[in-house]
Amino acid sequence: MFPWRATSVLPQKEPLVAKRQTTYYCGACGFEAPKWIGRCPSCDAWNSFDEAPRLQKQSSSHAGRAARSHAAPLRMADVENAAARRLSTGILDFDDLLGGGIVPGGVMLVAGPPGVGKSTLALAVASSLAGGSKILYACAEESAAQTKLRAGRLAASDEILLAASDDVEAIVAAARETRPALLVVDSIQTVFLPGVDGAPGSVSQVRECAQMLTRFGKESGCAVLLVGHVTKDGSIAGPKVLEHLVDVVLSFDGEHLGVHRLLRATKNRFGATDGVCVFEMAEGGLREVRDPSLVFLGERRGATPGATVVATLAGARPLLAEVQALVSAAGYSSPRRLVSGVDYNRVCMIVAVLERRLGMQLSTNDVYASVVGGLRVTEPAVDLGIAVAIVSALRDRAIAHDVVCSARSASPANCAKSAARRGALPKPRSSASNALSCPPRRAQSIRPPRSSSLRRERSRKPSP
Repeated sequence: MFPWRATSVLPQKEPLVAKRQTTYYCGACGFEAPKWIGRCPSCDAWNSFDEAPRLQKQSSSHAGRAARSHAAPLRMADVENAAARRLSTGILDFDDLLGGGIVPGGVMLVAGPPGVGKSTLALAVASSLAGGSKILYACAEESAAQTKLRAGRLAASDEILLAASDDVEAIVAAARETRPALLVVDSIQTVFLPGVDGAPGSVSQVRECAQMLTRFGKESGCAVLLVGHVTKDGSIAGPKVLEHLVDVVLSFDGEHLGVHRLLRATKNRFGATDGVCVFEMAEGGLREVRDPSLVFLGERRGATPGATVVATLAGARPLLAEVQALVSAAGYSSPRRLVSGVDYNRVCMIVAVLERRLGMQLSTNDVYASVVGGLRVTEPAVDLGIAVAIVSALRDRAIAHDVVCSARSASPANCAKSAARRGALPKPRSSASNALSCPPRRAQSIRPPRSSSLRRERSRKPSP
């Protein structure tokens, strides 16, 4: 009506968008914090926090229905014993390491450095079970054609079902449809969940994917084998909660230039954790080594100063290993103590005992000690062998090649006889306790020093 009047245009308000809520997780222990922290208050790790989106919680009604549907209590006597129907893989040492075989519904994690043979081990386990059970192999890092090419090189079974997908929901749907006895996921750091923000391998993705696979295994009774990666410092990539979720954590490592691989159990809810399984990487894949003593003593040639044989226990199996030591003059004011395969503090304590009780000058020398073959020995029974190797290196005197050093807990006589029968050592001629015969020092009574005033008072007393 009034065209000359200027109309005022009000600025339009932008629609309100909810602020994205994020949280920070410690990659070492899984501690959660609302903001970034330089040092984790739970595990004292530095620069270990990663940003991850905060997940939306379910409504109380849905959560209540889910809780009520799974809250039916059962008597302990009515629960089926899963140990009575374990799956035997046919790899004897692998079954012993797990406590007698794979438990249905159990979740296992095999972690190791790149190129050590994790996928080869997973494919070997799947191939050994494919003859009598249905196996589903989810290859997230390779295509189906690449996995078949690798399976042909390893002469694996053709009955394995392949699922070339990195979507966890698709993998679980395929597993619900096929109902396998074992589900292999290669690897947990490359799969993702569509409803969770973050790239594959992030803290949130690894945590949520592991929870979904674990929940599927517990509900369906299907055993799950996860292949995991490790970081530069040797720890498993991802949050620490990944190790808490699974039932079994297996560490697979070995020397890159060597052909032997060691498989250890760092966590096992169904068995012991002090066992070791030795494999040999051949052209046709991994080959089980039934007698590890032959591996650890295979390159031993005659008597050498600083080298000795010790008897130890790997779970319930006695085995022989070689301990090597080197003592050289220190180039700096503070001597160095470097160890590999043994505890650093125990070696330092043994060096202190040798220097204090036997009068050996080790404070001005560098001491190096290691176990041949990449074996890690934690049993105190090898302390005598470490001491013998250090003394032999210091005196430059070789120990006889048929002498075994150990304590009573490892039964060295039985270990030596068993190794002699297998050809690892000649027939033992001397006892293990006589490997280093040092005469005991005579005990001396130490009297407290008398004060000068007490001596003067006694000197003043008249003699009777």
